[in-house]
Amino acid sequence: MSRPKHHVAIVGGGITGLTVAYYLHREIEAKRLPMKFTLIESSSRLGGKIDTIRRDGYVIEKGPDSFLERKRHATQLAMDLGLEGELVNNETGQAFIYHERDLHPIPEGSVMGMPTKIEPFLQSGLLSVSGKARALEDLLLPPEEMPGDLSVGDFFRRRFGDEMVDRVIEPLISGVYGNPIDHLSLLATFPQYHRLLMEHGSLIKAMRNTRTPRTSKRKKGMFQTLRSGLGTLVERIEASLPAACVRKNTEIIHFTKLDEGYRLALSDGGTIEASHVVFTTPHPVTRRLLRPYLDLPPIDMSEPTSVATVALAFPKEQVRVSVQGTGFIVPRQADLSITACTWLHQKWPHTTPEGKALLRCFVGRPQTDEIVHRSDEEIIQTVLADLRRIRAMDISGEPEFTFVHRFTASRPPYEVGHPYWVERTMGQVREALPNVLLSGSFYRGVGLPDCIQQGKEVVAELVDGIVTSEATDCQTFISLY
Repeated sequence: MSRPKHHVAIVGGGITGLTVAYYLHREIEAKRLPMKFTLIESSSRLGGKIDTIRRDGYVIEKGPDSFLERKRHATQLAMDLGLEGELVNNETGQAFIYHERDLHPIPEGSVMGMPTKIEPFLQSGLLSVSGKARALEDLLLPPEEMPGDLSVGDFFRRRFGDEMVDRVIEPLISGVYGNPIDHLSLLATFPQYHRLLMEHGSLIKAMRNTRTPRTSKRKKGMFQTLRSGLGTLVERIEASLPAACVRKNTEIIHFTKLDEGYRLALSDGGTIEASHVVFTTPHPVTRRLLRPYLDLPPIDMSEPTSVATVALAFPKEQVRVSVQGTGFIVPRQADLSITACTWLHQKWPHTTPEGKALLRCFVGRPQTDEIVHRSDEEIIQTVLADLRRIRAMDISGEPEFTFVHRFTASRPPYEVGHPYWVERTMGQVREALPNVLLSGSFYRGVGLPDCIQQGKEVVAELVDGIVTSEATDCQTFISLY
């Protein structure tokens, strides 16, 4: 029985690794490519941060709960898996920012906190008069050329001042990236804003000129998820893969470069010889495995941040909220431990049985994530105490059940200079280890669509390389005869 010439080892079974496996399998089948793959995951389950709890009619996400619809890669993956009927958009509604025990609506027309409508911005209670005046100086300040990369905080502070950044822009950004915005790379996260500034002369003008008006016909939110939970995405991908190609509960003990290809020694005593290796693991793990052959630079400068999600289920009558909306975020300088709270029964009604209320809170900030390492009970009591401090919320009694899930050192920091670090890292790997690829949230984007896009790009590179290699071999064979 002939063996495929090319064997791709995919290390890591999170969404990036799963995307590589799924689309690579489709390409192999469709094009009858002389290759196979093995997906290697150290834990007992696939999906990485995606993990759904389904209990008594509740759908609760331990990790990410949705993705931006306009970034089409996640939506397309769901459709490719036959899950288009499962796609659901969030309910639209007001989001709030916590300030001095009150919940203040994000001013109407804001884009990333930047106003496109002046009157709602001036009426907001989030900023002082002097803070609003300083923010509006963006309309008068000349645009500045950017000397390479700089921090998101520095960029926005120059345009809007400290108060606007600390109270509005920072909480909108910090929940996504595991770094304080004064360390966060603008080029790696929001490069479009500098381009828009240079084109329009002001960020406020740019947001006003480029914002797509919301029409009365659009009554759905900009985020999507699956009605049965994002875990369905993982389950459907796993079911589509040949069982023999997936190895869970398996770690890589040694990575060895051969004259041709690579040998992976596994924790179960087996070995894999691969022509290509795709690492989708966190960069510290990948760096350790490749250290015998090259000393990759560590991940930027900061340690990855830890975060915990806390779900609290109540009878609906025990949770009274005096404002109408979907949830709130908390600035870094506020007097609460929680960083955000979503009223899931209002934002995602499908997640919660009739007559129930479901809250999902987050704790753990960049560089101050000590709370994540406390006991579940301490975290729950801290969260409940925080929620009861908020004037707009009246929570009586105790929750019917709670759930705490921790992601330890899981969010890459994306320090200033991150794009240069990525290019340097990738270049070192290409030079020292041909046919070894790095992909995933530590490199070119942390959201689900970004990771899925990276996985698809890896597949395109693998298939193009292998098709080209086969064509070259064929031409060589013909020329010999």
